[in-house]
Amino acid sequence: MAIPEEIINEIKYRNDIETVMAPYINLKRRGKNLVGLCPFHNEKTPSFTVYPENGSFYCFGCGVGGDVFSFVRQIENLDYIDAVKLLAERSGITLPQDGYDDSMQKLKNTIYEINRETARFYHSYLMSPEGKWALDYLTGRGLSISTIKHFGLGAAPDGWDNLIKHLKSLGYTIPDMIQANVVGKSQRGTYYDRFRKRVMFPIINIRGKIIGFSGRAMPGEDKMGGKYVNTSDTPVYKKSENLFGMNFAKNHCDERVILVEGNMDVISLHQAGFENAVAALGTSFTDEQAKLLSRYTKEIVLIMDSDVAGQKAARRAGEILGNTGIDVRVVLLPDGKDPDEYIKKNGAARFKALLEGAVSEIEYKLLTAVEGIDVSVDDGKLQYLAKAANIIAESNDVMTRDLYIGRLSEKYGVSRTALQDKVNELRRRNHKQREKREFDEIVRPKFDRADVNPEKRLYPAATAAEETVIAILWQHPDFYDTATERLLPENMITVVNRRIYKALCECISSGRNPDLSYFGEMLSSNEMGYLSALANSEKGDKNALIVLKDSIKVILDEGLKKKSGDTKNMSADEWAQNLQKIIESKQKGK
Repeated sequence: MAIPEEIINEIKYRNDIETVMAPYINLKRRGKNLVGLCPFHNEKTPSFTVYPENGSFYCFGCGVGGDVFSFVRQIENLDYIDAVKLLAERSGITLPQDGYDDSMQKLKNTIYEINRETARFYHSYLMSPEGKWALDYLTGRGLSISTIKHFGLGAAPDGWDNLIKHLKSLGYTIPDMIQANVVGKSQRGTYYDRFRKRVMFPIINIRGKIIGFSGRAMPGEDKMGGKYVNTSDTPVYKKSENLFGMNFAKNHCDERVILVEGNMDVISLHQAGFENAVAALGTSFTDEQAKLLSRYTKEIVLIMDSDVAGQKAARRAGEILGNTGIDVRVVLLPDGKDPDEYIKKNGAARFKALLEGAVSEIEYKLLTAVEGIDVSVDDGKLQYLAKAANIIAESNDVMTRDLYIGRLSEKYGVSRTALQDKVNELRRRNHKQREKREFDEIVRPKFDRADVNPEKRLYPAATAAEETVIAILWQHPDFYDTATERLLPENMITVVNRRIYKALCECISSGRNPDLSYFGEMLSSNEMGYLSALANSEKGDKNALIVLKDSIKVILDEGLKKKSGDTKNMSADEWAQNLQKIIESKQKGK
């Protein structure tokens, strides 16, 4: 490995996997292991398992797995070296500066620098006489100069190469500017500033680094390029994994987070004292954003615009957040206002009162389900009650169901028993559907090892035997001589298992006990999950030596079959030789 083994081991020793995972996932003890809801895919039944004894983890639902470095690599979207560096920094360990390739980290650092200098350039322009048009717009929207500075707001000049010239003067290259997505390339091969004549909102991650930009066109000037232009995904920015304002809100959201739609809503709320407000970034609310919020708070208050699109967004966000276990409440803003407009017109005290009156998600759904239905007639009442029964049936709390069944039966003149029976019928149907989904997730996992090892479909028996050999040798490195006397790496039929087996043999022959960190740099994230599953399997629990020998025999037999499978291009002598090898192999196994 490029980083010395003793340093890797020291980093791992100082970063207990359970402690590192704590901010991201709620783990509960089950026997000697820990389980929780996987942070990498949506699930309601825990399939994410942590094995404290060997510092590894594996999700039986999506197949992600590995050691503490693998976890950080996945959860923070880093490459292996960056994950090692992050944990080293966390535990106060200094890494050697040479001996490994950190080209990706260098690129990321360059992009961070370009973003920082770009934000400074935009802010300086905003505060200059030439940027008065943008400053007037922001102050006209009610923002103070201190708020503008706090969020680092800026403006992009109305020119094609103003930023290019500035960044060039600082020594940055065009290719790096393109990687940062602040410069574009035309079909004619010329380069241009990507943001022009727009108010600029820097996007800052939870570590305080500028990772991208959102540019708003002036009112009436959004015909070309749209109202907002946002940074595309780059090596440091994924819009689906970040939230605008989270860098500030993370320090004020122990009790709740206010989730709104737009950047200006966030800034206006922060200025009014609601520093726990965040917004999605130019995209629909995502599972990744929900998981990010779940690390910091226990309640989300949704405040979406009150138009049809806003209501749809609120319902969608509520569904996603419901999978995290966070309590979700909804604020209905009157008069079709958004939070920015409402707080300017009515002030912070009235807005706070709205927050305190936030309705539960179920109540919000019941309130909005009536829209477009004439409940003054019997058909309309029945149509609405059918929708309402579906909504109530989603709740797992018996008192909540009882409360709303009582309210609706009284309001709409239907018997409580009839509505209760309908809800129960829907719950039975939903339960069957949920059981099927959970069966598909856990008993028949969505993760298929053939995704990592596609040759498994061609050679299922050989692959199963190869996996058994790797698992047993991992758990019983003292079987190394027995295994290698009979099975060389080149005898493995599938490429992935051949590579893993070869590395495992090298690890053991060098005097090391098998450890996932040895493989971190040479295997992909999916392959690490695959190996973690094998390392923690029960294949080596009983009669391990006998099972090992039997599995090796299967591999060798399958290898001979594979070689003899295509006979159309073989000479008679080659065919006879292969047949003789198969016969001899069978005789040895008797």
